[in-house]
Amino acid sequence: MELQNLKPASGAVKSEKRIGRGIGSGKGRTSTRGHKGAKSRSGYKSKRHFEGGQMPLQMRLPKRGFNSLNKTTYVPFNLTRISEIAEKHNQTTIDLDFLRSKNYIKKTDLVKILGGGELKSGVTVSAHACSASAKEAFDKAGGSLNLV
Repeated sequence: MELQNLKPASGAVKSEKRIGRGIGSGKGRTSTRGHKGAKSRSGYKSKRHFEGGQMPLQMRLPKRGFNSLNKTTYVPFNLTRISEIAEKHNQTTIDLDFLRSKNYIKKTDLVKILGGGELKSGVTVSAHACSASAKEAFDKAGGSLNLV
């Protein structure tokens, strides 16, 4: 076997379609492009999602937001709100079940204690997260903060 004797396998190479070479060839006259219109002209290129001038589907549909699966959203509770809840219901312990029963949070909500305001009394609070300033305020007021 030598390089000059190599040939492709039979049926592997097809002959090129010769268009525009006379009516007798069967592919003359309109050269397989049909009659008139933009697609029959030279230089035609359709844009993606072009619908012939009709309003495209992606513009007709309402736009929706994006919700990240990794993002955790907390229901914030400032120290002033905690002390107001404790005074209103005469409670020394505020846990997640208590907040759910009084409709401060929903069943699946996560609670975060923030350091805004002041604690008036020592209250025991259960939450999913807290800020550093809130932790300091609980230590000063004599209360405790339990992270769930």
